[in-house]
Amino acid sequence: MAKYNTLLYYCYSTIENGEQFAADHLKFCRSLGLTGRIIVADEGLNGTVSGTPEACETYMNTLHADARFADIDFKVDEVDEPSFVKMHCRYKSEIVHSGLRDPNIINPQKQTGKHLDPKEFLEMKDREDVVVLDVRSNYEHSLGKFKNAVTLDIENFRDFPAMINELSKYKDKKILTYCTGGIKCEKASALLLHEGFKDVYQLHGGIIKYGKEAGGQDFEGKCYVFDNRLSVDVNSVNPVVISTCRNCGKVTPKMINCANPECNEHFTQCDECGTAMDGCCSAECKEHPRKRVYDGTGYYVKVPQPVNTAKKASKQSATAE
Repeated sequence: MAKYNTLLYYCYSTIENGEQFAADHLKFCRSLGLTGRIIVADEGLNGTVSGTPEACETYMNTLHADARFADIDFKVDEVDEPSFVKMHCRYKSEIVHSGLRDPNIINPQKQTGKHLDPKEFLEMKDREDVVVLDVRSNYEHSLGKFKNAVTLDIENFRDFPAMINELSKYKDKKILTYCTGGIKCEKASALLLHEGFKDVYQLHGGIIKYGKEAGGQDFEGKCYVFDNRLSVDVNSVNPVVISTCRNCGKVTPKMINCANPECNEHFTQCDECGTAMDGCCSAECKEHPRKRVYDGTGYYVKVPQPVNTAKKASKQSATAE
């Protein structure tokens, strides 16, 4: 039996008083000994949490018992150690940052692309009238993507709406969107429908579920994940490595964050260059005075910012007065 589980999930469901919910939910997660990162918004939840199998089972059962979250599709990975160091649960304006905040225009609770389970996606993806569209960011699809997928030159998902005109040439095709767990596709497919695309689908459960239920067939490379694993294997049928080391060009599946915290760029780097560059993307970053110690993983706990003691003293003085 696995020592720990990591759960990936999202849910578009209206949450009243989201800020209070986030505070209460953080206490609940900590009471179970979970670590992870959860975003709460008025439109729903987006989370990845990690803990013992028992704690994760309690967490899933508790959310499923709430009518708002009864339909959550948890993706469960067995891991040797927790995938996070701390537990965060924060209230934000969206559960995935898209800039599409008008529920009268984009509302995944009312309209999204047709959901395809992994086997349906596998059966459809190579048809002549189909375009497979990756809606993730550059650093994600550079590490791994579906064979022959259309990728977009975007740094963040909030850049996706600006790409609609570029995608207009595919309006007469069936569009099959995909992302890591499915959450980005909910808004991406809704926007495509709003912009006049007629035949839009999405991979339900994303790449992670596809790997578990369809063997990851034809997904080339590894899948970027937003925890300290940084990437996971997906394809057990016909795996290949497509990513290359930024520094030397050698084929490598390893994704890291630059050791310079002021850069923190996601990029692929082989172990040899990782050692030579101290986990940095460039010579400039390698010489940066705040460079973090590279331990070979390329994952770093967020570095606290220095306290502004003068400002703090000023506030304390004002409070005392």
